[in-house]
Amino acid sequence: MITTIIRRGIQAMFVIFAMTLIVFLGVNVIGNPVDILVNPDLNQAERLRVVERLGLDQPLWQQYLTFLKGLTQGDFGTSFVYGRPALDVILDRLPATLELALLAMVIALVIGLPLGLYAGLYPNRISSRVIMTGSILGFSLPTFWVGLMFILLFAVELGWLPSNGRGSTVEFLGARWSFLTADGLQHMILPALNLALFKTSLILRLTRAGVQEVVAQDYVKFARAKGLRENRVILVHILKNLMIPVVTIIGLEFGSLIAFSVVTESIFGWPGTGKLIIDSINLLDRPVVVAYLMMMVVLFVTLNFIIDISYTLLDPRVRLDGKG
Repeated sequence: MITTIIRRGIQAMFVIFAMTLIVFLGVNVIGNPVDILVNPDLNQAERLRVVERLGLDQPLWQQYLTFLKGLTQGDFGTSFVYGRPALDVILDRLPATLELALLAMVIALVIGLPLGLYAGLYPNRISSRVIMTGSILGFSLPTFWVGLMFILLFAVELGWLPSNGRGSTVEFLGARWSFLTADGLQHMILPALNLALFKTSLILRLTRAGVQEVVAQDYVKFARAKGLRENRVILVHILKNLMIPVVTIIGLEFGSLIAFSVVTESIFGWPGTGKLIIDSINLLDRPVVVAYLMMMVVLFVTLNFIIDISYTLLDPRVRLDGKG
């Protein structure tokens, strides 16, 4: 297993290296940041000084080598807009996105897993059909429209919840967090529900499909024939055996919550990395865009590795080295 972990680590490094080239070239061949960042009234000599200060006067291959050298030292470059290290700019916003993604995933699991289990165990009940119809709506409704409806209903009409910003924060472990204050939690509810809607439907339908497949297996029928309590049959024989695809989707979808929360953060004015990347793309702040994309690459590679390890814990028949 150790050999396999090392091999997977080497494969991950090759993936990350390939993505550095793709991301760097993809970002640096689009547009000219100088046209946006400097005053158009500047003369040519002043514009050239700005180009030189930003390092854009070097050939693209030399910029890439400088970028790779910086990566080995944890340096993603200096933001053109903020004048600070790009990684620091992202890390300042990352806690806001992390806590929102975690809350959204918790909501999706708490709602989607039990409802999917119920709909799979009792597929012919009217309530199960209502649940599955609701899951179709979760897939179909656009995120931006649902977010606007949430704001209109809960913030404008009812006045129950705030619709913009992050609310009060408290410093913990060197970062600012909203979930530690009542006001911050109130600000988190609407954007978290908006993020969780699609994930809830996905987990619900995946769980239902898994239950219907597992419940027909011989070991489940045998467990019931032995007279085991239904709760034990569900928790030990059904739920445990359908968790492998669920764990896969949880890991990947959590990564997508962090990487693709752009729409939700923009609608609710949530100061996370999603809103930051939109602003950085509009301003052609290349170091921040590249740093963000590379962080997402590392995140997804790491999540896939953790998922592979989790398989062996959930099902001893699964071996990373392909044996057994």
